[in-house]
Amino acid sequence: MRTAATLLMLLLAAAPPPKSARHQLRDLQAKALAAAKSGDQQSRIAADVDLQRLLNHSPSVLEALARAYAAAGDTQRALAALNQFAALGLSDDDLLSGADHRLSALEPLPEYKQILDRLRGNQAPVSLGTPFLTLPDPGLLTEDIDYDPTTGTFLITSVLEHKIVRASPAGSPTDFAVSPDNWPMLAIKIDAQRHRVWATEVALDGFTAAPKSDWGRSAVLCYDLATGKVLRRTEGPPHSALGDMVLTPGGDPIVSDGEGGGLYRLAGDSLRPINITDFISPQTPVMLAGDRILVPDYVRGLALYNLRANQVSWLNADGAFPAALSGVDGVYLHNQQLLLTQNGTAPERIILVALDPSLTRIIGTKIIEQATPGRGDPTHGVVVGEEFYYIANSGWSQLDDHGDVKPGAHLTPSHILRYSLK
Repeated sequence: MRTAATLLMLLLAAAPPPKSARHQLRDLQAKALAAAKSGDQQSRIAADVDLQRLLNHSPSVLEALARAYAAAGDTQRALAALNQFAALGLSDDDLLSGADHRLSALEPLPEYKQILDRLRGNQAPVSLGTPFLTLPDPGLLTEDIDYDPTTGTFLITSVLEHKIVRASPAGSPTDFAVSPDNWPMLAIKIDAQRHRVWATEVALDGFTAAPKSDWGRSAVLCYDLATGKVLRRTEGPPHSALGDMVLTPGGDPIVSDGEGGGLYRLAGDSLRPINITDFISPQTPVMLAGDRILVPDYVRGLALYNLRANQVSWLNADGAFPAALSGVDGVYLHNQQLLLTQNGTAPERIILVALDPSLTRIIGTKIIEQATPGRGDPTHGVVVGEEFYYIANSGWSQLDDHGDVKPGAHLTPSHILRYSLK
């Protein structure tokens, strides 16, 4: 005779696995698009509300909801969604220029004009950082940066020149190491205690800076900190882009696949998947106490991930605090503050987020850098003592989808800025 526990186990075994966040996103986007095309505005709104839950009140969903409400003739809810968007400190050039006609029904309203004024105000330049270091070679296209306490210098990865450079204000940058496969170099983390440098090389799909035969391949590299010699190379999963990384207290790399949505841990000679369900485009994580990491997802926001329990929760999932947490490339911790580099928002920016003592609730935000003339595309940074050093203009905005410089554009030297956390 089967017990209740046995029956429950059989039912669980027969149940289909839950859909990954990537599949949920795809299905809901398709549902919203189909409803919009058919003119079924209520189904469209319902799909956008589900997207709002999945993406943890992403700014893009607020705009989508505003368009859906406007199409349904619900002016008040459309304006409310746009006011929520403006409260996040973001803007939208298409709305300000009138190029987006999907909200044309709102244009005569004085409330809508007030919202546009708020969006214009959100574009005001802010620059609280001070110049620290300029890399004179404009062709580097810098991506990630870390600090070497043994020499007091910084190691910085280059996308277009496929290498790592060592730099300090005291002298000209020098080459530290090169990509063994001649691929763009992205993530970097220094383990000074074990005299190691961990980095990733990624043959970005469709990127002319990598051989076409290698597109879709990634690898985790380990270098000797003193000599730059390659000590280990571990191939990543097929069709992955292992672009970001954090080191555990034991020195194990945890890498994020921004293309496939997985988190992997290097254990021995292989990369072991630790979460391939909850993330859509994970970026640079940061370690917290108690086997937890904070993972920025470019689409879903900031996730608190318990490695031991394999549990994920999301900061500000209810949207209670007006903070835009999508479009984050890197996240860094200083006491009870997070520093976020956001190159997936408009305007692109660097913000400081204050947390409560449990590091689970947002209690304040402050803009450090945004819309500074002559700069753009911040990528990553590093906290050194009471200072935050960040790449203020990587150069990504000057490239097209294939990694080639856009017609009429030109690359400029990268600037490293410093912001005091005292």
